[in-house]
Amino acid sequence: MPDILGDMDEGDGRQRPVGAVREAMLPQLPKRFYKQAAVAPVEGGYAVQLDGRSVRTPARKPLEFESEAVAQLVAAEWQAQDKVIDPATMPATRLVNTALDGVAEDPQAVIEDMLRYVSSDLLCYRAGSPQGLVERQNALWDPVIDWLRDIVGANFVLGEGVMHVAQPREAVAAFGARLRMHGAKGDSGTLKVACLHTFTTLTGSAMLALAIAEGQLDAEAAWAAAHVDEDWNVSLWGEDAEAAARRAQRWEEMKAAADIFARLG
Repeated sequence: MPDILGDMDEGDGRQRPVGAVREAMLPQLPKRFYKQAAVAPVEGGYAVQLDGRSVRTPARKPLEFESEAVAQLVAAEWQAQDKVIDPATMPATRLVNTALDGVAEDPQAVIEDMLRYVSSDLLCYRAGSPQGLVERQNALWDPVIDWLRDIVGANFVLGEGVMHVAQPREAVAAFGARLRMHGAKGDSGTLKVACLHTFTTLTGSAMLALAIAEGQLDAEAAWAAAHVDEDWNVSLWGEDAEAAARRAQRWEEMKAAADIFARLG
């Protein structure tokens, strides 16, 4: 008996019922309808255009930026699309859409969300064993904690295991003041806040996000620091293919945020 969950096509080219249903459930991506994606100067900045017509966000806001370099990065994603437009391959476009449609409405709320991370930051929760993992965490995380103490004047409390560790209000407030320095007015400030939030959610650490923003770590170093525990387990038990694929996709989002942030000056 043929496996009804196997190949979608019968020998005569007809689709099996299950295969047809599966195909119908797949998202239908829009076809590429333009020849050229480019950047054009507009009042106050630069617009991403498709065949001379400006692109808009899902909320119908024009995809325009003060930074020409950011506009070029987004336009390059549109130009790289082939027969269809696949948002999964456009992390920079997704991020700027989020910034313009969401973050711009209330950037302070986004900063407050990042401060909730620092109150229980990844870097403050340490393993008690095995010794190799402890040493690896200390090597990658302690320099960031020490740097924060020096530039922010904040002493964060470290704990062992997963039990909640309350952070001093003064430390969180000082961190917040430093974080807000990156949220200047204008779309550059909005984009910076969006990038910082992306760094934070992808790494689980607002501390790592600030370290990237201030040049203490590059994106790759912060990514490695955020995945110490995961990489330790992979070294012991091997890598799961699905988990590796999810991590690779998140890394593309991380790189896009870092690329945008670097272009904002």
